[in-house]
Amino acid sequence: MASSSPIDIEALRSRYTAAGQEHLFTFWDDLSASEQSSLAHQLSALDVERVNQVYAKALEGEKEAAQLAEQKTELGPPPAKATVQTSGEPQKEEHYARIGMEAIGKGQVGVLLMAGGQGTRLGSSAPKGCYDIGLPSHKSLFQLQAERIARLQSLAGGVITWFIMTSGPTRKPTHDFFKENKYFGLDEANVIFFEQGTLPCLTMEGKIMLDSKSRIATAPDGNGGLYKALTTPLDGSTPTTVTSELEKRGIKYIHCYGVDNCLVKVGDPVFLGINIERGLEAGVKTVIKTDPKESVGVVAMKNGKWNVIEYSEIPQELAEARDDGGQLLFRAANIVNHFYTTDFLSRRVPDFESSMAFHIARKKIPTVDLSSGAVVKPSTPNGMKLELFIFDVFPFCEDLVVHEVLRPKEFSPLKNAPNTGVDDPQTSRRDLLNLHRGWLEAAGATLAEGVEVEVSPLVSYAGEGLEKVQGRKFESSTQLTSL
Repeated sequence: MASSSPIDIEALRSRYTAAGQEHLFTFWDDLSASEQSSLAHQLSALDVERVNQVYAKALEGEKEAAQLAEQKTELGPPPAKATVQTSGEPQKEEHYARIGMEAIGKGQVGVLLMAGGQGTRLGSSAPKGCYDIGLPSHKSLFQLQAERIARLQSLAGGVITWFIMTSGPTRKPTHDFFKENKYFGLDEANVIFFEQGTLPCLTMEGKIMLDSKSRIATAPDGNGGLYKALTTPLDGSTPTTVTSELEKRGIKYIHCYGVDNCLVKVGDPVFLGINIERGLEAGVKTVIKTDPKESVGVVAMKNGKWNVIEYSEIPQELAEARDDGGQLLFRAANIVNHFYTTDFLSRRVPDFESSMAFHIARKKIPTVDLSSGAVVKPSTPNGMKLELFIFDVFPFCEDLVVHEVLRPKEFSPLKNAPNTGVDDPQTSRRDLLNLHRGWLEAAGATLAEGVEVEVSPLVSYAGEGLEKVQGRKFESSTQLTSL
């Protein structure tokens, strides 16, 4: 086996000195040969110039956010022409669904799942997608989504490739979970795992922090790290990337979403159809924000450009402002559910990626004191972690589709510990079973009070195909796995 070329330590040290990060070599002479090799490989693989650029851009972005809070920024809701509502309009939904189904049938659609989180708040060390919200079937979030993909493939007669972005800690357990469950009936060749990146933790002055004398302190680069991850080789033995796979497979359209929403309509044909018909490069699903104090970001225009504005950044009078119909003016609540064209991801995003401002999170980060070499565990924030959010591409979009959907049908996030009462396993379970009850009753079935019927995604994707339950009475809780 050919060995890799040795690292030129002096050249590496000079590069870091030029970047103002030479302190990372402070303990070099104290390290063993193996520790020196480990640190050298970390430093060689790191784009230190990009780190400095990201830090500088993040400071700029933070100043802009402060200006917004002081009302020095022009802020407005999405233009009416951009917002598409289909609830209560079956003909409109059917029209868009046909367009989306046609694209799925041609193999032109991929779905991209952001699954980097662990279920720590839920009391689990496993990837969040492995979590069982307590359904009668005990299906995990991953299984629910896999079976929705399978059902769509059956309905449309095409193949949907599933791209799953993990983090370092969740990569192996996620892959193992899928293998143990035989990919939930999907073709293994059409399930592709890739990993989001990390960035070094920085001091308040932008200096890279050490986790130990021979190791840099790092943290995940946020869900917006997916954009860089799309062009990063899937493994060290091949140049294959997600974007190269998209192009090789003839995939033109991507539906991107987060793992923690049990109601997510994976590969939603209606959402796809709206974006495809309008010919735009990006779109976002939203639900209606009804409480000005709800802790959600909203899709809005900032200085004439598309953005998601965090709830803490909107001045109170704007957060509470209402239109002539009595609805909140800023009501397009972001649910991390996006559409992209492959062309946008593979060609447009790389052109402006370096211009996106990372967000600063000031944290208490254990680090090595450069004077004493001792590990310090601070009691107050001493450094920063930098994150890019998935919606940070919006300001670079000339136009955007804003698809407003009904919360009870499409959004029930799993964020909090069991029995919290809000966005927890119990509310997720309740919302999914309530949705299924609605499907069955709309199809002409009757459910006794308190009866819960779980409809398998393999039976119905969004309430379709349930004609055979007309006139049926469900007197006890059950699972509907076939008709």
